[in-house]
Amino acid sequence: MTSQPPSIILDKPQMGENIGAVARAMANFGLSDLRLVNPRDGWPQERAWVTASGAEWPLNAARVFESVEAAISDLHLVYATTARPRELQTPILTPRQACAELVREVAAGRQVGLLFGGERAGLETADIALCQSVMTLPIDPKFRSLNLAQAVIILAYEWRMSLTAGVPPAFRDAPPPAETAAMLGLYEHFETELDAAGFSTRRKKALYGAEPPRRPGQARFSDQEVRTFRGVVTALSKGRGRMLEKLVKKTVQGSHK
Repeated sequence: MTSQPPSIILDKPQMGENIGAVARAMANFGLSDLRLVNPRDGWPQERAWVTASGAEWPLNAARVFESVEAAISDLHLVYATTARPRELQTPILTPRQACAELVREVAAGRQVGLLFGGERAGLETADIALCQSVMTLPIDPKFRSLNLAQAVIILAYEWRMSLTAGVPPAFRDAPPPAETAAMLGLYEHFETELDAAGFSTRRKKALYGAEPPRRPGQARFSDQEVRTFRGVVTALSKGRGRMLEKLVKKTVQGSHK
């Protein structure tokens, strides 16, 4: 059997909106296998698709089961989630600890799942006893009630972080930084134009601080960004020249009147 990310099992979910919000949270972090145990209002529920806001694939493929036992029968490892401590001999883990273990299990080719209780009552003790470990979120004991989708997204986030070794995936490959010589050339160009514009030493210090702008390592421009910025400086200097030319012409014309 091919390994896959954790299945999300919802035991007796009550509201279609919450199921849709769970699907949206799953899609955010690369989870797709949604299993529903006796949803209160039956299945499918149109409100779930509305709330999912486009994250339809977990809902389209969702499977309905009559019991937790049936829903987890093909899984090798299942962790229950609860905010309330139980009098069980089951190991209790934080989401981070549990998801690190799940990543190792999936890498070994095993099927794993995360079991969540219904909105009103949570998981029953008998259902927790079917699981290998319990995950408890470190929430404030003054208010232990946690929205179902919020609980799922916390676990989904920890799964994703464990999967990527704590390094969020980059949105795109960044271009390499420009060489120091290019950065120094940019600073010199910028200073030259500031001097030509009559930018005073006192105002330079206010802009740069006590030290002169000779710290190219602190700005991580790419070569293209250096060229673009120098183009901006050049365009500003040319604009200043045209304004000066207009001012001279206006002055000369005024003296002839």
